[in-house]
Amino acid sequence: MQDQHIASAFDRDLEAIQAQIMKMGGLVENAILEAAISLETRDEERAETVRKADKAIDALEETINEEAARVIALRAPTAIDLRLVLSVIKVSANLERIGDYAKNLAKRTSVLSQMAPVNDSASALRRMAKEVERMLKDALDAYVSRDAELAQDVIDRDIEVDQMYNALFREFLTFMMEDPRNITACMHLHFIAKNVERMGDHVTSIAEQVVYLVTGTIPDEARNKADKTSLPA
Repeated sequence: MQDQHIASAFDRDLEAIQAQIMKMGGLVENAILEAAISLETRDEERAETVRKADKAIDALEETINEEAARVIALRAPTAIDLRLVLSVIKVSANLERIGDYAKNLAKRTSVLSQMAPVNDSASALRRMAKEVERMLKDALDAYVSRDAELAQDVIDRDIEVDQMYNALFREFLTFMMEDPRNITACMHLHFIAKNVERMGDHVTSIAEQVVYLVTGTIPDEARNKADKTSLPA
């Protein structure tokens, strides 16, 4: 009876933490979209809202880590349950990093709004960010439902984000070579594109945690990457 009581207490604690994870995920999804829209529309006020909202994301990560540590200390979870708690910490860390990238994207809005637009690159970046946001939504859904198949689908879709990044990278190089006046703006735009590509990597890490929770094995970390703009040292 005592073990059953402890188990039910652990379940309640874990549900409460996972509710915080979903709240954090919702804030991050919104940050991605709002940052991309602010860039495309050159809406500095919207970008400032994204920057300020990052504090709430950071605070949630801190709360989740504290609660996870408390559960480990009080409940002494078994190996399988400990894996669940540790996955919460890893997922929240990835969400926090995605939020940081969204904030960085928003920071560039005020700089780029002072420069002439470079073709339709802002719209292309928004489409790329939208794909990452959809991946994140699916990764979080997979986490809640313990759906390894959906999580694997998210992992596989990361290559599409890499391909979008590669296309933008080549486009920015072309613009810079054609007209040196585009160099500064294109450097900022490339920084943003790389940030969005990194968001996709962190979403993939969340999806890999889901696969690990369900199957007990981490997907092959040497997964295909379509980012050809940098080579390993």
